Amino acid sequence: MKKLLAVTACPTGIAHTYMAAEALIKSAKSKGIDIKVETRGAVGIENELTSSEIAEAHAIIVAADMEADESRFKGKPVIRVGAAEAIKNADELIEKALAMEPSRTVTESAPVQENKQKQTGLYKHLMSGVSFMIPMVVAGGLLIACSFIFGVNAFKEPGTLAAYLMGIGSAAMGLMVPVLSGYIAFSIAGKPGLAPGLIGGMLSATLGAGFLGGLLTGILAGYLAKLIIEKLKLPKSLESLKPILIIPFVVTLIVGLLMYYVIGTPVANLMGWLVEWLNGLGTANAVLLGVIMGGMMAVDMGGPINKAAYTVGTALIASQIYGPMAAVMAAGMVPPLAVALATFIAKNKFTSDEREAGKAAAVLGLAFISEGAIPFAAADPLRVIPSCIIGSAAAGGLSMAFGCLLRAPHGGLFVMLIPNAVSHVALYLVAIAVGTVISGLLISVLKKPKVA
Repeated sequence: MKKLLAVTACPTGIAHTYMAAEALIKSAKSKGIDIKVETRGAVGIENELTSSEIAEAHAIIVAADMEADESRFKGKPVIRVGAAEAIKNADELIEKALAMEPSRTVTESAPVQENKQKQTGLYKHLMSGVSFMIPMVVAGGLLIACSFIFGVNAFKEPGTLAAYLMGIGSAAMGLMVPVLSGYIAFSIAGKPGLAPGLIGGMLSATLGAGFLGGLLTGILAGYLAKLIIEKLKLPKSLESLKPILIIPFVVTLIVGLLMYYVIGTPVANLMGWLVEWLNGLGTANAVLLGVIMGGMMAVDMGGPINKAAYTVGTALIASQIYGPMAAVMAAGMVPPLAVALATFIAKNKFTSDEREAGKAAAVLGLAFISEGAIPFAAADPLRVIPSCIIGSAAAGGLSMAFGCLLRAPHGGLFVMLIPNAVSHVALYLVAIAVGTVISGLLISVLKKPKVA
């Protein structure tokens, strides 16, 4: 019997990773196929594939939006797609893997649907950096939010618990840009790129180039390190010097000097202008920004567009701009809450299985896991996705209109329980509720009845 292996991974390591794994396991089980799935989530690598299992496998499915250590699969048939593709098309992926020939080593494109966006290249590297950055921002943001429990200015009193919480949180936030830059470079060039990327990110933070500078230093460090790895040929006796001496020194020198002489000042000025512009937004422009970012959160529910909006909101927290993040989280909660509402008020339009899935979607929505709506969007995209976009855009716009601020980039309803973590909590809940009702009603009206 043919045995398949799979690896699933997504930038946050929270939802897509495990939903993709579950979809592949369920599909393989229905076909009587033995499969083992390695998940590379927020808690680390689970169910790790062994070298003997890889050797015995007929084919391997890599459903990942970030680095998944694919070098170990050299010589084996491999299918590479994004995590969302595995969730939506697990059956087709399993069939494709079973049909692959042993002599075929790699398939570079998404094989199930060729017109799908390719989840490789620079996007994958950026998302790898974001995946390592997010825990820093979440930990830092929550700790800073906790410091506000004692009052908005209590942390200014030295030696107090509030001051220590603020200090720990600020230290975590300070690592955000270096970690982002370092792990973008790591994804591109492996370990040799890590040190130059981290140092470039630290310079970016020091020079005020912030998040944008960190992106640039990560990309520069990674591709420069990769260029040296591929092009610099040394005698075998000196090859070991490349990753521990030559690359860290040369790439750090180049990236560092570029930051001081070329990149740093213009990017810092751009970041300064962006912060000033965002702080000076009038109500109408703020609402428009919330509508755009809110709508983006529902376009692909955890995919590239969703992650772009989330990453921007997260990055702005480091510049002490909290409104866009509030809009992003409110909007991201809407799709799963809306499908849950629709399954409750229009039961005749959903199967019994979908109604049960709606209950799980409600819990995921409360926790700000947009991916809870994916099964419904995949089953009926033309009705569910536009409905969710409209409601999410409304929630994002209302959040900005109400002046809501969010100091922690995750947590959903649970972070609202921390005093001062969210400003105008009641109005924030209104924004989420309005968006949910709009999307829920649209789904309920647009969907066709089903037989349970």
